[in-house]
Parts: sequence; C-alpha cells; structure tokens
Amino acid sequence: MKVYALLMLVLAAMAITGCSDPTIDASSEAKMKESVAKVRESLPEAKRSDFDQAVQLIAFSQVDMKSLFANGGADAGDMEGKMRDALNGKTAEQVLAQAEQIQADRKAREKEQALAEIRELVAKREKAEQAKQQLDKFQVVRSRFTMRERQYLGEQPIIELTVKNGTDRAISRAYFSGTIASPDRSVPWHKDQFNYSIPGGLEPGEEASWTLAPNSYSGWGKVDAPADAVFTVMVEKLDGPDGEVLYSTRDFSERDRNRLTELKKQYDVD
Repeated sequence: MKVYALLMLVLAAMAITGCSDPTIDASSEAKMKESVAKVRESLPEAKRSDFDQAVQLIAFSQVDMKSLFANGGADAGDMEGKMRDALNGKTAEQVLAQAEQIQADRKAREKEQALAEIRELVAKREKAEQAKQQLDKFQVVRSRFTMRERQYLGEQPIIELTVKNGTDRAISRAYFSGTIASPDRSVPWHKDQFNYSIPGGLEPGEEASWTLAPNSYSGWGKVDAPADAVFTVMVEKLDGPDGEVLYSTRDFSERDRNRLTELKKQYDVD
C-alpha cells in the first residue's frame, strides 16, 4: 500500500513537471530568442503585448546609460550579461510580476524624489515670504516711466523712483521688477527687472529720488504704451553694505510656484 502511494506521488510530480510553464533560456542569444518566443506563445493573445513590454522593461532596467556613454560602450558586454541573467529561468508570469515590481519601485522612487522637491520648494517659498515682509519696508514712494526725446538719437527710456528705506539695515543695492500696464488690460505692455547701485548707500529711515536711464536698445526702449498705462515697481532683493544679500524673493520664482502647485496636485499633498 505504501509502495502504491509512493508510486502515485512520483507520477503526480512527473505530471506537474511535464505541465510546467516554459521558461526563458538566456544561456545564448539564439536560445534566448527561441525561448522568449515560446514563452510568449504560451500566453493568451491579450497578455502578449504586456509580456513584450515587460521583457523590454526588465532588460533595460539593467542598463546604466550614463556609464555606457561615459566608457564609450566598454561595459556593453557586462550589461548584456546582466540583461540575460535578469530574464534567465523565468516563466511568463514571473516576467510580468518582475516588471510590475520594477514599475512599482520606480514610482515609489519618483514619489520620494517629488516629496523631497516639494519640501525644498516649500522651504524656499517660506523663506521668500519672510524676506518679503522686510522688502515691503523698503518703500517705493513714487515711480514714473517716460520716453524722453533726444536730438538725433531717438527716445531714451527714463525710470524715476523715490524710495524710503524702512528697514533697520543700510542698503547698497536695490533690485526691482517693473510693470507697465493699463487698468483695463490683463496683459502688461512691458515687464522687466532692473537694479540700482546706490552711491553711499541708503541708511535706515533715509529717502532718495533717482532718475535711471535703461539701455535704449533693451526692452525698455521698445515700450509703446498708451497714456493711461501705469508703471508699478516691486522691490525683489536688497544687498547690505558689503554686497551681501539681505532679503530676496527671487530665489522662489514663478516657475518654482507653478512647479510646487503641479507636484502637490499630482501627489495629492496639501
């Protein structure tokens, strides 16, 4: 009776072995091509496209393109061996499962990197917001933009500013953004940045008026705004007595703001 039971167990094991799923033989290029085709054919038609993509994903996951180009292709043989090893002995389901795991790991890494970038951008935004509180103390009391006619030389753009230093630090250079826009138009006529190195600096509480003459060949020289256009100036950065940056909102740009919004939406972060 025991012999009969053992015989049935052996026969069952042989039957299972005989019906096992085909595997990829990557011992040579020819065998790999042939076995991949057989493994592919063992799948239902609907799964074959997924299998093709999975094979490519697993193979290319073993390729370090940066290293490959850096060494002029010297590592190509090693990488080919890694590609074969990654597929060797695997059934179709194992290939699909491994590809799924690679994708999951990749998405996890992407999310981790995105969350790190979000934290970095939030820190930059908070720093810019703190800087703006100080920049607001450096007041633009008056701002005017005009085009002054010059004999034989055409028009010269002129920026007139009156500012007051309400901070508790001496300022050696101030950086601004200027916008020329009409009240009933959503798109400005011109928007650009400019800066001014202050002779002798501007001490706390001091007020000064400047007349600046931007390059007439720059965008300022091409401004053709109507009479109702208003020139608005914002303070974006201030340097201290030794030229060191005291406060700046320029480190958190509009691009950074859009990027932060996009990442938060993509990864559902408040």
